[in-house]
Amino acid sequence: MRNTGYVGMVGRRVASVLLAGAMTVAAMPASAQFFFKSKDLSGEPVTGTEAGIGQPLPGATPAELRAGVAWNMRAALNVAALQCQFEPTLLTVNNYNAILTDHKAELAASFDTLTKYFARLAKTKKEGQAALDQFGTRTYSGFATVAAQYGFCTTAARIGREALYAPRGSFGDLALGRMRELRNSLTPWGEQQFPGSQVMPAALPRFDKACWKKDEFDTRRCGEPIVPVVYAAR
Repeated sequence: MRNTGYVGMVGRRVASVLLAGAMTVAAMPASAQFFFKSKDLSGEPVTGTEAGIGQPLPGATPAELRAGVAWNMRAALNVAALQCQFEPTLLTVNNYNAILTDHKAELAASFDTLTKYFARLAKTKKEGQAALDQFGTRTYSGFATVAAQYGFCTTAARIGREALYAPRGSFGDLALGRMRELRNSLTPWGEQQFPGSQVMPAALPRFDKACWKKDEFDTRRCGEPIVPVVYAAR
């Protein structure tokens, strides 16, 4: 006679564990993980005067420097929305669009501050507008990357998710606190847990209908049944 009570108790415990695990996974935000262990890219907060953070703004006030870093962050998240669509779970597009809506007032104020900065330094209104346009173009192009795409996309996704939940009026604070990390992500870094490791090409059987007779592979017609498959890099 089987001990159905014991089996039932074990089954309920297993079901409880699985349910708890499923609830934990469901509570975690979806995100891509490209490496077993990613490089720690965290950095110190910035003020906007540091070299390599963005386009220099000589003679800028603290408010103008903050606006410049905030606009750099907006540009970076915009580039990520365009460049990181190969991995939909990063949600870079949806989060960026939501950020534009939620932080609309602060972003508009930052752009207005930058417009007045370039107008203040220029001799004419036309020169001020040209300098602003050049600043914008160089800022956006400064976040374009190919070799460091994985690191940039995952970092921008994390920052974008944080910006999405940041209180209104604090986008500039977030930009000052995370810009160094975002800039660090533009340097290519690979697998940190197993450095030097390479992904071997996959090998799959040929599925050509002409190569099979019922459930047997025809080696005379099609050669070796297992062939390497090369995938294009994402």
